[in-house]
Amino acid sequence: MNLNLPKYNLRIRLADGKKSVFDPCRKKWVPLTPEERVRQLFIRYLNEEKQYPLSLIAVEMSLRINRNAFRSDIVVFGSQAAPLLAVECKAPQVKITQQAFDQIARYNMQLQVKYLVVTNGMEHYCCRFLPDTNSYEFLPAIPDFQSL
Repeated sequence: MNLNLPKYNLRIRLADGKKSVFDPCRKKWVPLTPEERVRQLFIRYLNEEKQYPLSLIAVEMSLRINRNAFRSDIVVFGSQAAPLLAVECKAPQVKITQQAFDQIARYNMQLQVKYLVVTNGMEHYCCRFLPDTNSYEFLPAIPDFQSL
């Protein structure tokens, strides 16, 4: 399935009949699932098109919300180590629904980022948190790193 992202050559290997992809942020091989493919391509998009430094991207970052453990797919940090943007990745066949936005908004209760992105590789939605009104504003595009 062709995704709505630029074409990138991911480092993929086959071992024991299973495909793995190299994650440049975690610096390790991980199983190549449909969601992981979206995550890895989106990392490349952020890095190569939007100039997000790989060194400031955390992947599957652990969170604790009300004593429950969660993992945020992608969190981008600023040079002052404050989180700026969070991305929730879904497999391409998963429709993006309100539930995905609720999930990332819940994560943002701890992260406190200004920008939230939800993608399934086919559709990408980006919104900015407006603290004055405790609401979100959808943006026409994902901001470049310099404009965060």
